[in-house]
Amino acid sequence: MNAETRHSETRLPLGVAAYEKIYQKIVSLDFEPGQRLEEKQLIEQLGMGRTPIREALLRLVGNNMVESQPGRGYIVRPITLQNIKAAFEMMKILETGVVSLAVRQNVTPLLSKMEKASAAVKSAIQDDNPLRLVEANHKFHQYFAQCSHNEYLIRGINQIRSEAKRLSYLSYVNEVDPVISLSDHYESVIREHDKIITCLRDKNEELLKKTVLEHITAFQRRIIYYMSS
Repeated sequence: MNAETRHSETRLPLGVAAYEKIYQKIVSLDFEPGQRLEEKQLIEQLGMGRTPIREALLRLVGNNMVESQPGRGYIVRPITLQNIKAAFEMMKILETGVVSLAVRQNVTPLLSKMEKASAAVKSAIQDDNPLRLVEANHKFHQYFAQCSHNEYLIRGINQIRSEAKRLSYLSYVNEVDPVISLSDHYESVIREHDKIITCLRDKNEELLKKTVLEHITAFQRRIIYYMSS
């Protein structure tokens, strides 16, 4: 098999490639909340055809990252205090729901995956790479959700955490908290991830629930400060 054949086999379908490019620009806020997404501009900017761009936009609508407005086309879903409040309420309900199930399951294989994701978080912080940090943090919480062995919780957490990636990016690139600096926030994230892993290993349900709630609340506080600034 020659190099050209190998490259063609690993190349993403155009619709998927378009989705990934637009999705990253939304997460990194290159495409701002409420910004109109015009097909013609996306075609020129991404160097792709109309069909993959449309496929990507429809998929982003399904993932609640983009809104379709009749007669106006597509816009990046706005970030409002109302949807932030709703997102964090649901995050707390779902992730504390994981706790009561996870401590009764064999989660040993998942703990090693969580440790690798936590190491990737640390590496991204050291390299000052917020996009990599967002993705590593997302993987950590995906593996945490899988500790429940409940497909509905796993699906729900993946959805809410995917929608919250923009909020994670905001949390990781801005000095928004007047009390806790960004570097202290990074240290807190690492410390809480390690504590979650330890609590899962020890099957300490009470401390695990407390740590998960503190972890989400700290995230929420930074976003509220940002929205209020």
